[in-house]
Amino acid sequence: MSNPDTRTELARTAQAMVADGKGLLAMDESHPTCQKRFDAHGIECTPETRAAYRGMLVTAKHIGKYISGAILFEETLTQQVGGKTFAAHLASNGIVPGIKVDAGAKPFPGSPDEKITEGLDGLRDRLAGYREHGARFAKWRAVININAELPTEACIIANAHALARYAALCQEAGIVPIVEPEVLMDGDHTIARCAEVTRRVQIATFAALNSQNVYFGGIVLKPNMVIPGLKCPQQASADEVAEHTLACLKDTVPAAVPGVAFLSGGMSDPAASANLGAVNRLAAKEGAPWRLTFSYGRALQQAALKTWADKRDDSAAAQSAFLHRARLNSAGASGDYTDSMEKEAAHG
Repeated sequence: MSNPDTRTELARTAQAMVADGKGLLAMDESHPTCQKRFDAHGIECTPETRAAYRGMLVTAKHIGKYISGAILFEETLTQQVGGKTFAAHLASNGIVPGIKVDAGAKPFPGSPDEKITEGLDGLRDRLAGYREHGARFAKWRAVININAELPTEACIIANAHALARYAALCQEAGIVPIVEPEVLMDGDHTIARCAEVTRRVQIATFAALNSQNVYFGGIVLKPNMVIPGLKCPQQASADEVAEHTLACLKDTVPAAVPGVAFLSGGMSDPAASANLGAVNRLAAKEGAPWRLTFSYGRALQQAALKTWADKRDDSAAAQSAFLHRARLNSAGASGDYTDSMEKEAAHG
């Protein structure tokens, strides 16, 4: 990708996505995932309820103080809120609209306990349509299972290649690719094992991106933090997570990448904010070259969804819960988060 005007636009969009003290709202749940979360709270999952819930999030007052971009599901891109499409509403409030474009993780041939993400067929044409509807960045998630034997090198390479193909097509369309190679938190692996696998995955990913001539100044990396498995008997402090995570980034991520927007991946709400704060404090001390922020789904939405389910006629209460988490994650992105903030009254 050699067009200098396109590079300039991609770089400008990527910088806006990782603006200081702001992060990305991941609200791109597929219908089955959304169904599961709505079912847990007794909410019927229909196009109307999905639009109403997501509309509640994006119309929260002062959302732009904390949120720089929002990842939408294809359905949501053209649904309306307040008389505008979601994409137009977000853009009018200074929030970059984005779109999930992969078709989900499927069993990896020859290794059924691993996954390969599909969705490259027809992607060039779909990206052109998404851009016409206002999307300025996209997301593709690769899923890496981890245990004593996994992942296999074949699975790592296949997912890295798919991420690179996707990223190249995005940049061709003038859309910033979020590159998301997620090493899952499921399992009993140690933080050292997570660090080892995350390094392998990110090295392979950037090698593939380079081979596809992807412009590093026009991407955002969305990785997992380096963290023990949820069933590991020895959990890690926020400072330990920060030390391992930053060391991994320094070993694998080119300085030309504008920013890293971590996924929450099953961390609790407080842990997602605390770990982000710790890694930013350490990065400031060590002079890391990238902006480090968040691209959270559950760690921004869990409290808001529960409140919305309980008080459907009181959007303000759900919006207050959402803005509270957004404010705390914004503090994490600035390195200013403290545990005492969890006890403060939720407010916008």
